[in-house]
Amino acid sequence: MAKKNPKVEWYFKQDDQWVDAFKKLRAIALEMPLTEELKWGHPCYSLDGTNVVLMHGFKEYCALLFYKGSLMQDPKAILIQQTKDVQVQRQIRFTSAAQIVKMKATIKAYIKEAIAVEKSGVKPVMKKTSEFKLPDEFRSRLEKDSRLKQAFEALTPGRQRGYLLFFSSAKQSQTREARIEKNLDRILDGMGLDD
Repeated sequence: MAKKNPKVEWYFKQDDQWVDAFKKLRAIALEMPLTEELKWGHPCYSLDGTNVVLMHGFKEYCALLFYKGSLMQDPKAILIQQTKDVQVQRQIRFTSAAQIVKMKATIKAYIKEAIAVEKSGVKPVMKKTSEFKLPDEFRSRLEKDSRLKQAFEALTPGRQRGYLLFFSSAKQSQTREARIEKNLDRILDGMGLDD
């Protein structure tokens, strides 16, 4: 059974529409052999230093995010891929604390499955950076500016993917151009989108 982490307490005392739901999810997570931590401003439950599950809220729902969700069994068909660009993580979404109470046994079973996946050591197969769409606007910039191309290629694969996803997600060319222009100095400085 996990112990409450004092650094996480504030999260369950905030004035948030999902606070009751978060408290119910926390009670379930604390029944598991996981370590409670605060990561990215959210309660995260890890096993031997590796993230297993994280809780977070949105306008329409709150969720448990399973870091290796795509590798889990999903007998109830409740694991959701948040967006088409998310490769491995999956969520179980909730719209009320009552729903969490009703699903307690299922939630526990899914967390146990996530722990088993982590203990198994199985690694997800990730899409290579070269498989991500390179927007024409950015390709053109890279072809014209060897310094930019060298700086982009020197970034970690994760930082490269972050930029490629961000640039290509804009529907209009003008928006893609603006995003690229705004981030040129960051790329040249060796920084990722969120650094």
